[in-house]
Amino acid sequence: MSKNLLESLKAKAKILQKTIILPETEDPRVLKAAEKVMSEGLAKIALVGNEEKIKKEAEKLGVNLDGAIFYDPNNCATIDQMSEILRKRREKKGMTFEAAKATMLSDPRFFAAMLVKQGRVDGMVAGSISPTAHVLRASILVIGPKEGLKTISSSFVMVTDSDFGANGTLIFTDAAVIPNPTALQLADIAISAVEKAKVTAGIKEPKVAFLSYSTKGSADGESVRKVREAIEILKMRDVDFEFDGEMQLDAAIVPEVAKLKAPNSKVAGNANVLVFPDLNAGNIGYKLTQRFSGAKALGPLIQGLARPVHDLSRGCSVEDIVEVVAITAVESDE
Repeated sequence: MSKNLLESLKAKAKILQKTIILPETEDPRVLKAAEKVMSEGLAKIALVGNEEKIKKEAEKLGVNLDGAIFYDPNNCATIDQMSEILRKRREKKGMTFEAAKATMLSDPRFFAAMLVKQGRVDGMVAGSISPTAHVLRASILVIGPKEGLKTISSSFVMVTDSDFGANGTLIFTDAAVIPNPTALQLADIAISAVEKAKVTAGIKEPKVAFLSYSTKGSADGESVRKVREAIEILKMRDVDFEFDGEMQLDAAIVPEVAKLKAPNSKVAGNANVLVFPDLNAGNIGYKLTQRFSGAKALGPLIQGLARPVHDLSRGCSVEDIVEVVAITAVESDE
């Protein structure tokens, strides 16, 4: 991650002093990260579990958790209320109150997500000891998508040593969540990625390019038509950012190529938000950029939720967790 971008995010987090919850307290990395976040003044930290037990584990690690907030599902006065909220959200799927309560008591990610939904904490960071699917499931079922959106997706903030994008910074989306998005989902993904560009990457004027193997009708096919449909959906939504497509990658980011392939486009040659047509292209694209150019890839960062939640790699370091907490804190202010 760019040192300047990281420093900027941490500086904003220190000012905001948001409360971020870490549910996976059985992971020593999480406890060490909690201490580091608090010692650096990046955010207030909430932890899920029995306070006495967690502090004993922290003591064994030489970790000081003074100042942390503790939420114990087994000693929570509002657990029934929280369980009823989950039941109502899942009643069409046949969830009973007993099943909802059992979930709230047994899965700290669901419990923490409910605290986020209720506004008792500002955001959640999880996934160091659980698959992305578990974090997403809790977030989607409890928090749900932002108003006006139906799609939960992800973005990578790519920081390169190049002149492409916004001073070398670009958003790649979606490269981690939706295998084969529909046209409607591509439109949602673009809207979420623009917010990620503004809030997280500090890109003041997002310019969105919908990528394809075709540029402005140079070829045709099912995936090309899907991209064109997404463009029409965004036009109907009257969004407040510039977008265009379909276009090949070189037309999207190289001004000289853009003049030849898409001379009338306001986006071509200057795109800084790249919407990939499917997960194959997005995942391959970000890894090629990362490996071939040495770009820093920050993410995947979840987007589209009504309140901020971010997933961690199970191979994450303590510093990775600290950085994602800072990002979550900044995004929770929006």
